[in-house]
Amino acid sequence: MNRRAWLLMALLAALWGASYLFIKIALDDGMTPVFIVFVRILLGAVVLVPIALYAGGLRPMRGLAGPVLFMAVVQVVGPFLLITYGERHIASSLTAILVSAAPIITALIAVRYDDEERPRGIAAAGVVMGIVGVVLLFGLDLSGDGEAIAGGLMVLLASAGYAIGSLYLKHNLQGSPPIGLAASTLVAGTLVLIVPALLVPPPHAPSLGTAAALLALGAGGTGLGFAIFFTLIVEVGPGRASLVAYIAPGFAVLYGVWLLGEPLAGSWIAAEGRVPGRARATGVAPLEAPPPLREPA
Repeated sequence: MNRRAWLLMALLAALWGASYLFIKIALDDGMTPVFIVFVRILLGAVVLVPIALYAGGLRPMRGLAGPVLFMAVVQVVGPFLLITYGERHIASSLTAILVSAAPIITALIAVRYDDEERPRGIAAAGVVMGIVGVVLLFGLDLSGDGEAIAGGLMVLLASAGYAIGSLYLKHNLQGSPPIGLAASTLVAGTLVLIVPALLVPPPHAPSLGTAAALLALGAGGTGLGFAIFFTLIVEVGPGRASLVAYIAPGFAVLYGVWLLGEPLAGSWIAAEGRVPGRARATGVAPLEAPPPLREPA
């Protein structure tokens, strides 16, 4: 990859690493996952559609309603919902770590369907190591907690959606302008979620901080983020583009530690401060002064 591709990937990693933080903020404020995802996709579309219109990127998308709808469901709506539901039960840093399974799943699918993206040599060894890492996360950090395991599986399923969508884009939408494809996909995703969002509204209006988090999540992590991601897929291929999933967790951990107070210690990050076999840490209670000594009668 050239220098431009690496710079785009670093920017995308910073944006997507922050997305898990913003999702957690909205969830903590009581927003429903469907509402969060709908607002996220809607704001992303609001950002990208004018840019795509100005660049003439929407015109080539005519006649591609079917592929665009498939991308919207598999690459956007499905993974976003799964990640948001999953993050109700696991830390934002663990969510980002599990999403990094996307390149592994991409490589596994490519073994059967895409010889160009098939891992070989040291890349194949890396895939095996990645699989072992995911197994260890589930075996050590999520063992004994049914809700956390379910949340982790949701995030892994979202990673599979990202992998399938990337390979589908390469084989069925190659040559489409990235900005037009990103904008069209987000518009289709918005249309898919309008009715569910109306049927499952949040219990109250978002707070000012949550509104700011949703704005950053939608305009930055989704709008700008997907424009960069689709550009990388077109320029360097889905396998290399999906490597951003290895970089984003580093940003997610930093954001989680600094802004959410999530613990930092190896896989302890993923376990929300839990030593395997013990209950999750809920924070350290303040020390109380000992009771005064009673005078003898």
